[in-house]
Amino acid sequence: MKNSELSRKIAIGRIGRLAKLAEDRTLEGDTASRRLAKRYVDLARRISQHYKVSIPKELKQRVCRNCGNFLVPGVNCTVRLVSSRGYAAYVCECGEERHIFYKKAH
Repeated sequence: MKNSELSRKIAIGRIGRLAKLAEDRTLEGDTASRRLAKRYVDLARRISQHYKVSIPKELKQRVCRNCGNFLVPGVNCTVRLVSSRGYAAYVCECGEERHIFYKKAH
């Protein structure tokens, strides 16, 4: 295994670990923990850029594009189902709306 492949594997593991930590801190709810969660998300983005690995889709969908919050339904975002269009709309505290499709487009 080449050194770059090993470093990319480690980077993906770190990104996953930072995502878990961000979720845990967001669930705590106080402002200091939320700032720390944003920091974890920022670190995950920087690691992905530095090692040229993509952030997993599950993590990318749970981060607000506008403010960088880790989205946890009921804590810092609301979820609406738009059944006519086939997506769930996650609305962050900042007002940014993210659509996650659950039906395939025809």
